[in-house]
Amino acid sequence: MKRPKSKKPGKQRKFLHTAPLHLKRKILSSHLSKELREKYKRRAMPVRKGDEVQVMSGKLKGKTGKIARVNFKKYRVYLEGVTRKRTVGTEAQISLSPSKLKIISLNLDDKKRQKIIERKGVKIVTEQPSTVQSK
Repeated sequence: MKRPKSKKPGKQRKFLHTAPLHLKRKILSSHLSKELREKYKRRAMPVRKGDEVQVMSGKLKGKTGKIARVNFKKYRVYLEGVTRKRTVGTEAQISLSPSKLKIISLNLDDKKRQKIIERKGVKIVTEQPSTVQSK
């Protein structure tokens, strides 16, 4: 499914609501920090649960936290520790747009995500405990 070239806002919104999951994932991308940009030779990556991000704009500007969940239907991201108090007294997570976030630490548990980075020619060194062989 190709992204529409139409300038009409209605058609743009329709695409966002009817887009397949593999395109929604790409739309839910955030910029990488300068250090990660130099390290991985990429400007942006799709956000994922476990990534550490920093809020770049809005009332919560400067806050950092790990991504608790990603809502593909609403194109929103929820961070651990970024909550507000409801009138009932319970805590509610605040949803954020991925465009207002900057990734400062990547979650590289996923092999597919490692392959995405390795496509640019960057070797990822996974930290595995060394095994000592006894004779």
